[in-house]
Amino acid sequence: MKVLLTGRDGQLGWELMQSIPPHIELIGVNRSELDIGDTDAVLDCITHHQPKVVINAAAYTAVDKAESDEQQASAVNSSGAHNLAMACKNFNARLLHISTDFVFDGAKTTPYQPDDAVNPLSVYGHTKLAGELAIQAQLNNFVIVRTAWVYSTHGNNFVKTMLRLMAEKPQLGVVADQVGTPTWAYGLAQWLWAVIDKPEVSGVFHWTDAGVASWYDFAIAIQELALQNGLLKQTIPILPIPSSAYPTPAKRPSFSVMDKSSAEKTSGIAAVHWRKQLAKMLDTLANSH
Repeated sequence: MKVLLTGRDGQLGWELMQSIPPHIELIGVNRSELDIGDTDAVLDCITHHQPKVVINAAAYTAVDKAESDEQQASAVNSSGAHNLAMACKNFNARLLHISTDFVFDGAKTTPYQPDDAVNPLSVYGHTKLAGELAIQAQLNNFVIVRTAWVYSTHGNNFVKTMLRLMAEKPQLGVVADQVGTPTWAYGLAQWLWAVIDKPEVSGVFHWTDAGVASWYDFAIAIQELALQNGLLKQTIPILPIPSSAYPTPAKRPSFSVMDKSSAEKTSGIAAVHWRKQLAKMLDTLANSH
């Protein structure tokens, strides 16, 4: 089965490229090869490759920068999604699109369902929501999967930033009043491969690892597990701080735990607890050094 992947060099794109099932012919393109904000380029690319499925892992994800760079964020997250949906419609291809917990405002205290009311607080969230709506307006044959707190051995992310700061600093303060669920990009890649083999699946889904954490909890676990496998040499104090002590240009949802039950049921894959996934990722990182 021929699958076209945008955002090949991102965290998720990289994990997908590393884990291609034998029956899939995967064509990965990066930003320099395909600007998804360019309508003609998207049409040319899909006309040329004629994929059965398109996975859109390309996104403008610089959440704080997006506040002052709305045009660029919108070109990728909203126009890009629209262009891919139009091209998929022309060629009767299925679109799998990655979205975000940032479409929610975080006012809930129980896990968000895929059909819960959306209310983004940031430019990034608004542009990602616009992308979702563009896809839903164009296509019937789509899967939108919202994820959160994604990390990988590849690229820049919270886990790798923490490892660096824990090795450099005498102590760290980490936000403790934003709660969600970390997601190892490898696990999300496995879910996508499972869904590709189920052409009847369509709609909006949520996928993260299992469990709940604050950024502070996540940081504590990173330090503990990294000490065990030798990625860190010594313990430093990690202090819980409120979001107000670490102001950012973009407002973030304070609660973004998402309900994965429909995604688990349709894929046949059960989400693994985030701490287990983190341990596996850190082992992979330690063994690659």
